[in-house]
Amino acid sequence: MGHSHNHSTNHKDRNLLISILLNSMITIAQIIGGFLSGSLALLSDALHNLTDVFSLIISYIASILSKKKATNTRTFGYKRAEIIAAFINASSLIVIAIYLVFEAINRFFNPQKIEAELVIWLSILGILFNGLSVLLLKKDSANNINIRSAYIHLLTDMLASIAVLIGGLLMKFYQVFWVDAALTVAIAVYLIIVGFSLLKESFNILMLFTPKEIRIEDVVKEVIKTDKINNIHHIHIWQLNESEIHLEAHIDFNDDLKFSEFNTILKLLESTLYEKFKINHFNIQPEYGTTDSKAIIIQD
Repeated sequence: MGHSHNHSTNHKDRNLLISILLNSMITIAQIIGGFLSGSLALLSDALHNLTDVFSLIISYIASILSKKKATNTRTFGYKRAEIIAAFINASSLIVIAIYLVFEAINRFFNPQKIEAELVIWLSILGILFNGLSVLLLKKDSANNINIRSAYIHLLTDMLASIAVLIGGLLMKFYQVFWVDAALTVAIAVYLIIVGFSLLKESFNILMLFTPKEIRIEDVVKEVIKTDKINNIHHIHIWQLNESEIHLEAHIDFNDDLKFSEFNTILKLLESTLYEKFKINHFNIQPEYGTTDSKAIIIQD
């Protein structure tokens, strides 16, 4: 199992590195093409691609850091690194979307004569390179918020290249200038929607909010079904990262239990809560006959 996990993470990091290389090549090509053709659109796309390169580098560094072992001073290691990277990348997605809207409005009211043929070829290059990067990251994006943030950057770039291609073809053959701007606005709207969703998801994890798929009331009902448990209170349920859900709570017992009895009940709870709620880290303070507050949620 360990070998499979290491192979998976190495595969993920390799794909990120390839995507960084591909996007760097696109960016350089677009900068050169923008100056040769006099196309501000291409230069703005190059700027967008450059932010993608930085986003991919952030994701790659976070992925490497997340695998570093815990120490006496960093007891959780760097497991939050990928969540922080996703938050930064999601924020940049929204900033880019706003920039694209203003850029599209400017293009709509101030259409520029450009070398349409060069724009067409560079947009095809962008579609191919970004498309390859999207395919490389697609699988890992499903279960890793950090990779998902990089994936959305690249997917948006591919869509932007498609918009530039359509715009270039219409400019070359039909002298139609508004489609490029309209498609850019549509992409920006999509970017704001997915960017905000990603920003909210990463923010919730960083703020230690209860995972949205877990209702604390359901956890309480499940726990008090267990024999000898009177109640569970002072509950915190939070995520360290996407794969680790932690529960901290006080449990009030009906009897003054032996340690062996407590351990038996604890193992039963661990199994039940993992099976029903995917809670995989468990920290319980046992109580008997205490007079502290029994409220489910207590502000520390």
